[in-house]
Amino acid sequence: MPTYDPIVEAYMPNLENIKKQAKLILRWHRERHYPVAAQIRAHLPRFLNMPDSEILAANFKLSDAQQMVARQNGFDSWQALKAGLSATSLRVKSSPSKATIVSAEPQLFVTDIKRSCEFFREKLGFSLVFSYGKPPYYVQVGRDAARLNLRCVERSAIESTVRDREELLSVSMTVATADEIKILFLEFQSAGVAFRQTLKKQPWGAKNFVVKDPDGNLLLFAGPAN
Repeated sequence: MPTYDPIVEAYMPNLENIKKQAKLILRWHRERHYPVAAQIRAHLPRFLNMPDSEILAANFKLSDAQQMVARQNGFDSWQALKAGLSATSLRVKSSPSKATIVSAEPQLFVTDIKRSCEFFREKLGFSLVFSYGKPPYYVQVGRDAARLNLRCVERSAIESTVRDREELLSVSMTVATADEIKILFLEFQSAGVAFRQTLKKQPWGAKNFVVKDPDGNLLLFAGPAN
């Protein structure tokens, strides 16, 4: 049996922990930690249309960080979050006996960051999450729950003929239904995407297709066949 309830933990965190979260967000902002800019933009409306650089240069107080933590936990305000915690009697939880991995971010090696970003934005419907460097050499792009890290390198890490012959995938992404995988394929097709494999029903009960990015990385998109 698990030693803690992850659902209760997610929606009713410990008050001391959320105070620490708010202070950590404030410190990240002061230290110009770029990934926090995307989180701020996603949860605080007044930052919605600001680029990362403006967010990190803007006036940002502990109250802003507290408001952000409240919204991350499903509350409208910091006061509402504290009231919710006070009104709920939570059982004392011991430390978890097992770590839970909650996400993965595949890394793609690319030779031209600008070209790759344009491909993911204009062809595949991704958006820029953050970028590092001037000029950028490390970028994260995202679409819905998917996150991909693009790392600039001088030359491809895998010889192209080997990759194609062995069908070496760089990343796999999935959708929930058969309708969605067809919609996604048609979306990419209309955008002029180069396919390594068009939409195909597989013997194991899935439909998938493979896209080739400008550096030859093979990106699999899959969903149920029915």
